[in-house]
Amino acid sequence: MNLKTELKPRCWLEIDLAALERNVGRIRAFLPAGMLYVAAIKADAYGCGLPQVGRHLLQCGVQAFGVANVAEGVALRELGAKSLILVMGPLVPEEDPFLWEYGLTPTLSCVEEVQRFNDRALALGRPIQAHVKVDTGMGRTGFWHESMAPLYAALEAAKGLSVQGLYTHLATAGQDLDYVRLQRRRLLDVFAHKALGPSLSWLHADSSGSIELSSPQEPFNAVRIGLLQYGVVPGGMYAPKIAVEPIFHFCARIGLIKTLPAGASIGYGRTHVLKRESRTAVITLGYADGLPTTRQNCGHVLIHGLACPILGRVSMDQTVVDVTDCPQAACGDTVVLIGSQGDAAISLETYSQWCGRIPWESLTNISKRVLRMYRLARG
Repeated sequence: MNLKTELKPRCWLEIDLAALERNVGRIRAFLPAGMLYVAAIKADAYGCGLPQVGRHLLQCGVQAFGVANVAEGVALRELGAKSLILVMGPLVPEEDPFLWEYGLTPTLSCVEEVQRFNDRALALGRPIQAHVKVDTGMGRTGFWHESMAPLYAALEAAKGLSVQGLYTHLATAGQDLDYVRLQRRRLLDVFAHKALGPSLSWLHADSSGSIELSSPQEPFNAVRIGLLQYGVVPGGMYAPKIAVEPIFHFCARIGLIKTLPAGASIGYGRTHVLKRESRTAVITLGYADGLPTTRQNCGHVLIHGLACPILGRVSMDQTVVDVTDCPQAACGDTVVLIGSQGDAAISLETYSQWCGRIPWESLTNISKRVLRMYRLARG
């Protein structure tokens, strides 16, 4: 018997690639003409699977990609990506050779990186282009916007390196519009300095939560799109008004059904005690699959389109739910944690609120034990 082909999955994340394509089309239609689309595909495409999602985004004609590290960039090149692949995270020195081998574009955040990349470029006789990250108020990577002079001096001395792009990361996109505008102005001030050289052709700041600000009247010519292309509108009072659709269903199955008397306790720590005789179901998913222990006694799942509350603490491999009011529930039935079933639905945002997480974290924490299944159309 072949386990992979003959056993149905116990838990899975279903990815609708047709919905992904529709989302990309709607976002592009919303953007000003000529605005370049940089697909954020870091963290295994937000947990959806970099090879499959990356290949489909290439088929959609996406012009550029943003990744967190060299390994992700290499994976994209090996899929056949020919365009810009921007490595947005810092590199450790032993990763540097892969920039040249795979034609990846690094991000510069300090003078040491300028010198390091330049030395290698000169030694190889192969110049390299990079994007400069400006810290306009995020307090993470990038040159502090008021202390750019050391970068200008280092670039003037670097004959094997040139600046292709300039960008920043917004700290409050979708939340504090005044601070977003301040960060964008700070980046434009650096851009206006004209000290980064004649090869500068990319300027980007906006992401899924701030593309409402993208305007043809400004010199910004690219946006970095992550959560929005996966069908989730970032929360906040300035959330973009684009009709995207979720591309994923997170599901498990019922492994056992039993009846317990009133007064019986559920799970580790006995955090739930039944107030009535109850029919309970053990579902084939736990915190090792990505459902956090913060979900104890919190929220519900869908079974036959009915809301079935989670009881007690989430275990490593199993979670108990109440199916007393779902008499048709049976062993082997599908359980929906994120997605729709019948007329009912649980959004990623709602799931994340119950978990005490942000949507980005909820997606990327769905573990590798959860099978990814891909569909070109919802069936």
